[in-house]
Amino acid sequence: MSEPIRERIRIGISACLAGQKVRYDGTNAKAEHLTGVLADHLELVPVCPEVGCGMGVPREAVRLVGTLEDNRLKGRQTGTDWTDAMRAWAESFLPELEKVRLCGFIFKAKSPSSGMGRVKVYAESGGQPASYAGVGLFAAMVMARFPLLPVEDDGRLHDVGLRANFIERIFTEHRWHVFLENGPTMKGLIDFHTRHKMLVRAHDVTGYRELGKLVAEGKRLNQDDLLRRYHERLARAMALKSTTRKNVDVLMHILGYFKKLLGPDEKRECLELIEHYRNGFVPLIVPVTLFNHFIRKYDVSYLRGQYYLNPHPLDLKLRNHA
Repeated sequence: MSEPIRERIRIGISACLAGQKVRYDGTNAKAEHLTGVLADHLELVPVCPEVGCGMGVPREAVRLVGTLEDNRLKGRQTGTDWTDAMRAWAESFLPELEKVRLCGFIFKAKSPSSGMGRVKVYAESGGQPASYAGVGLFAAMVMARFPLLPVEDDGRLHDVGLRANFIERIFTEHRWHVFLENGPTMKGLIDFHTRHKMLVRAHDVTGYRELGKLVAEGKRLNQDDLLRRYHERLARAMALKSTTRKNVDVLMHILGYFKKLLGPDEKRECLELIEHYRNGFVPLIVPVTLFNHFIRKYDVSYLRGQYYLNPHPLDLKLRNHA
């Protein structure tokens, strides 16, 4: 099977979610669903932009004021404007964050500084929010500087499907970083692409095909341009959620590699489990486990290297519910 990633994956996280008491009232918002088993595989880089830009703990709560397109970060009671201070701090901090080479970022949901979406924006006159579709000031700057970085918020990550997708993305991003750090070569890119084919296909069939064409043309392209274009298309592909239909397509594709190896009863068992998965009777882990068994039994080397069959540590149990 594809070897597990043993070193921890470095991701940014809103400091309050990591358990630091940095909220406006001196408390934390520790996210147990992000700091349990998952944290055993992650190196968390806590960031609190409100503390970073000079606000104390405890402090006056802040909110976005203005319009959805043009708003500022202000104190709820005094109206103190922290916009320029936070932007100046972030502009000096983000280059340092870039050096850390994060593989993802988890933001605090609905925060006026760190929310990646669904943030309340109030009119200057006060009253009820004028919009519920704002983006936190710091989160917007992070996403603008690192457009390919997998990002989510703690609220959305309660959803099993979104959590599985995010984790597959950060593990893939980590493997990309390792590939670059080891000295990228055309041979290395072909190997990286080959091993990720089925995983990408489970997220984006069009992306799977376009990445294949890009690698096939790779020798005619400037290496820096090739790597940039490959990473961009890979990130866009992995950002799409895997679905039952896409997974069934991949499982049937995998079954094709066994057509001359499996006996009639074994083929029937595979088809039955795929159909049970399609109909929601069993989770994805069931047919995947059977295929892993046959890969070992018949020593199918090509499939043994596919990350689709082992995209993240088994103890995360992400495919037990998919």
